[in-house]
Amino acid sequence: MKVDVLLGLQWGDEGKGKIVDVLTNNYDIIARFQGGPNAGHTLEFDGIKHVLHTIPSGIFHKGIINLIGNGVVIDPVIFENEINSINKLNIEISELLISKKAHLILPTHKLLDAASEKAKGKNKIGSTLKGIGPTYMDKTGRNGLRVGDVSSSNFNEKYEKLKNKHIELLKFYDYEYNLEELESIWFKSLDTLKKFKHIDSEHYIHEALKNGGKLLAEGAQGTLLDIDFGSYPFVTSSNTITAGACTGLGVAPNQITDVFGIFKAYCTRVGSGPFPTELNDEVGEHLGRVGNEFGATTGRARRCGWIDLPALKYAININGVTQLMMMKSDVLSGINKIKVCTHYLNSNNEKIDYLPFEDNENLTPVYDEIDGWEKDIMKINSLEEAPVQVHNYIKYLENHLNTPIKIISVGPDRKQTFFR
Repeated sequence: MKVDVLLGLQWGDEGKGKIVDVLTNNYDIIARFQGGPNAGHTLEFDGIKHVLHTIPSGIFHKGIINLIGNGVVIDPVIFENEINSINKLNIEISELLISKKAHLILPTHKLLDAASEKAKGKNKIGSTLKGIGPTYMDKTGRNGLRVGDVSSSNFNEKYEKLKNKHIELLKFYDYEYNLEELESIWFKSLDTLKKFKHIDSEHYIHEALKNGGKLLAEGAQGTLLDIDFGSYPFVTSSNTITAGACTGLGVAPNQITDVFGIFKAYCTRVGSGPFPTELNDEVGEHLGRVGNEFGATTGRARRCGWIDLPALKYAININGVTQLMMMKSDVLSGINKIKVCTHYLNSNNEKIDYLPFEDNENLTPVYDEIDGWEKDIMKINSLEEAPVQVHNYIKYLENHLNTPIKIISVGPDRKQTFFR
């Protein structure tokens, strides 16, 4: 019996999908536990690049069970598109199971999301406009539709009731829409959703663990976007932290063995919200260009900055991280001096090493400076080939974070992943 959790420690886009793909063969089940199609997990192997939004990142490994847990919200249209994209690759995929308790994103959820974001004007959150927030609102408001409802005799009645509630809410916004066309596509996509086995996922997981199964819980977004512990209100609508794996899969806390924390060798953020180490200069432009920092889901350019140790320590503590995995180390190649944020100065010019409730927008980073490296480490075949400055950077981070860094990634492909 073993449950490990893999999640992002920054503002998302850390490279979680790649590492899940690399680790998949160590497990029997790969399970998504929160979020929805606002995720964009990019996998590259054998010259193929593929982006997954709802489906777990173990799908390309034969004999592995992939499970969409109860904490996930599913857009049947996007789900159908994902399945069609995978089928075009002519690759044999593993079994995919879906929790009956996972909530459905309706067309009107997406309309409400877009209308609400438009109404905020300059104060917009930076939503992906996938209907995630309104769907979770209906879940907690006890109004939502779930995957298990699709097979019920009164599904259409339940759908109409929720849709009509949304239409009444949309009257409060200055927003035009064509629901009829969206509904037609949505109902057709349910046929694809019905082709997959819908299960009582918590019971399935309990039985699998009882029989010695190994499960990897795959997080989406990042810790600093958590609804409780992120940079609120510029956050997602679910718990992206380790505790979210418990509620999003029905796994007890004492069943969790290891927590793998994924982070970039620098920082990025999509959308609005505080970002203390953001760079609006040539280095920031370099990180964005070399790192190809554009959202896999939205296509939006990501904001880039130096690594932020107070934020990383915060994320490590909240999640109980046991192992770290550093992504995109190659992007720092060619930078003469690498800066590392070790503290902040608040508006009172006080030096602090934590993220406070107040003043998030007015934190000034305090930096250490470390020697960079010229060599393009994207081309190395082993970590031993990396310049000494790379090893110094890794050791520096380990010493300050008090957590071992077990994996170093130097590129998007599976083969560009080194274990320590």
